[in-house]
Amino acid sequence: MQGAESLDVTFWITVGAILLLLILSAFFSGSETALTASSRAKLKSQADKGSKGAETALGLTEDSERLIGSVLLGNNLVNILAASLATSLFTQVFGDSGVAIATLVMTLLVLIFAEVMPKTYAISNAERAAAFVAKPIFVIVRVLAPMVGAVRLLVRGMLRVFGVRVDPDSHILALREEIAGTLQLGHSEGVVEKEDRDRILGALDLGDRTVEEIMLHRSRIEMIDAAKSPTDILRQCLDSPHTRLPVYKDEQENIVGVVHAKDLLRAMYKLISGAEVNGTALQRFKITDVAMAPYFIPETTTLDEQMRQFLRMRTHFALVVDEYGSLQGLITLEDILEEIVGEITDEFDPHAEHPLKRTEDGQFIVNGAMTIRDLNRATDWTLPDDEANTVAGLVIHEAQMIPTVGQVFSFHGFRFEVLVREGNRVTRLKIRPL
Repeated sequence: MQGAESLDVTFWITVGAILLLLILSAFFSGSETALTASSRAKLKSQADKGSKGAETALGLTEDSERLIGSVLLGNNLVNILAASLATSLFTQVFGDSGVAIATLVMTLLVLIFAEVMPKTYAISNAERAAAFVAKPIFVIVRVLAPMVGAVRLLVRGMLRVFGVRVDPDSHILALREEIAGTLQLGHSEGVVEKEDRDRILGALDLGDRTVEEIMLHRSRIEMIDAAKSPTDILRQCLDSPHTRLPVYKDEQENIVGVVHAKDLLRAMYKLISGAEVNGTALQRFKITDVAMAPYFIPETTTLDEQMRQFLRMRTHFALVVDEYGSLQGLITLEDILEEIVGEITDEFDPHAEHPLKRTEDGQFIVNGAMTIRDLNRATDWTLPDDEANTVAGLVIHEAQMIPTVGQVFSFHGFRFEVLVREGNRVTRLKIRPL
């Protein structure tokens, strides 16, 4: 009688221990999913609002290798112990067939209640669950730290044998790609507007792009000849849509300054409003007296760095030179901002010709000087910009020649037809996807 009572007590204690271990297994499984699936940005936001759990979770996710090692170690310990107790229990009740029954029963229990159910909840409420389990997991990580450290060294050593290097900071380096991928996915699903995606991606790309890619080429720069008469200079500045114009002497490579329209008008007004106002007053004007010193930058400067320099120096205008000091083009702060917000127009160029027009038959008329990046942003195409910055440059690179009007080329899945050529420059093309 006492033996039967003792057996019943042992039976129920074992059942209780198995249930407790299943609960612990569910806790570990859900914690692992919650802490790995939660957004660090959202956790940081919650931590800034005073959530201690989110702050602890943020600290845990900084070392994902140690976190996963501790959680998996705890999860495997409780799963193996639960399976061992279940095998012993079912063997006592059903004999030799108890092993198979225990395997089947524990597989179902662990799969449903210790894996699928807690992980499903954790995925649906990642940040909330991560903040909730952060403190007990933190204690477990500290307790299991020596064992996890030994396992980590063993694993890294074995991986190194196979030529695999583990970089614990790789998630930091991949943050930009993660943001870009999230934006692309959100746009494809209709959650993120194209304009919002382009602005954020444009800001992210500033550090990877150089001024050479977006500068105004020297062939299109409007300049002032210092030898011109003051009247001609004034007329040119008034007719120009630009506020700042480079000033050259003798030859266009010899830039001696940059004149601001306001400085020019102020100096001329001072001359004609003096005590003696006559026809020769304006002839005493010299453009070099009001021109600012030119600001030169190398063509390899990144857009991000150049924007910082513009803001630090409180200027908006720079001349771009190559490694030999030859003038290549110019860039303004507005050019850099346009890479983020898109084309900026003002009251002096509201009717400026758009470099991209769509025809009724679905083809695109493109200005040859339009950058490939801008064309891709406007059309969601993926034309490569590794070998050329502009659409005309891409056609010339692929054709390995300067094409003539009417020539047609097909590459990268698109048909390019040359519409207008001015000298050696391809100025207008018609493009359509094949």
